[in-house]
Amino acid sequence: MKVLLFSSLFPSSVRPTHGIFVETRLRELLKTGRIEARVVAPVPWFPSGAKRFGEYAQFARTPTHEQRNGLEVFHPRYLLLPKVGMTLAPLAMALGARATLNRLREQGFDFDLIDAHYYYPDGVAASLLARWFDRPFVVTARGTDLNLIPQHTLPRQMILRTAQQAAGSIGVCQALMDTLKDLGAQENKLHTFRNGVDLERFRPEPMAEARQNLGLEAKRTYLLSVGHLIERKGHHIAIEALALLPEARLLIVGEGPEKKALGLLAQRLKVEDRVTFVGQVAQPELRWWYSASDAVVLCSSREGWANVLLESMACGTPVVATSIWGTPEIVKDDAAGALMKERTAASLCEAWNVVASRRLDRRDTRRYAEQFSWEATTWKQIALFEKTLRERAS
Repeated sequence: MKVLLFSSLFPSSVRPTHGIFVETRLRELLKTGRIEARVVAPVPWFPSGAKRFGEYAQFARTPTHEQRNGLEVFHPRYLLLPKVGMTLAPLAMALGARATLNRLREQGFDFDLIDAHYYYPDGVAASLLARWFDRPFVVTARGTDLNLIPQHTLPRQMILRTAQQAAGSIGVCQALMDTLKDLGAQENKLHTFRNGVDLERFRPEPMAEARQNLGLEAKRTYLLSVGHLIERKGHHIAIEALALLPEARLLIVGEGPEKKALGLLAQRLKVEDRVTFVGQVAQPELRWWYSASDAVVLCSSREGWANVLLESMACGTPVVATSIWGTPEIVKDDAAGALMKERTAASLCEAWNVVASRRLDRRDTRRYAEQFSWEATTWKQIALFEKTLRERAS
């Protein structure tokens, strides 16, 4: 079976952690030996790669074609116009990718099915490509694409039309599929295939060894916040919580536009000596940071299915997280950690104190995480693909 993965959420040599969860799911599918895949990951056109343009410059520096972990990845450009860009983005994305799909077919990769990730604009663009190339398609929703974008009338209409045309819609948590159903999608086309966790890559390391390797103090309390440095991820709440947790240190892994503001917040609260901005960490090295920490805190305002929680628990580290979307489907047991009642520093402290009082055996946290292997999701996805192709052939 030849599958074309279509999504702007896919890592590149310029943005190696961008959409890493999409790459991980594809990697697990490829392990089955049942599919052959190519990736088309569109990138907005931008005229300059100069660093002064920040994240926009990364678009310009992204190669149009690259090999990534043995997989061919194409990055066609599309024009994203100011003001009207949101409405026109699906058409622009599809038009930008059309020539790439034609070349793939000419070179012998005549794909059977399009596997699109992120409902808008990617899934809507995939519906256009599927029509132009007469191929079936499925779309995976991941969070903001269904819990925020449908607030806009035209995008909502396009999302619903895409859901009707798709062979299936996949949600990484049940909450997302409930939302799509409430918007008016056909229930029999909705599937919940949660993300799993790589239990080999994310494994426990002895805390003392991890702290020594990372240059951390042996007997301190370390909380870890991982994610892009933007408001939605809630790193500022973790910093605010330090004022209420005088014994704790905070490690922040990630880069992003809010770094300066977060640093100033730490200074204003006089906790800057207890906050460490680690920067970006390669995914294979994250296990050392998880293993070195007493807990991972995730104070997000929106999350479809937070992979960082699974990664942490797979390393034996409990979590403290906001109770949003798919997160209650992940944190369902005392061994996993605790949910915050509100998205506030005080609630974070309360949840952390609950976790600390349990004196969890990290082996229990790891065992809890083992139920989230990729195997079930992988074979459900293969079954959906095969069913789609059988129905098309009949």
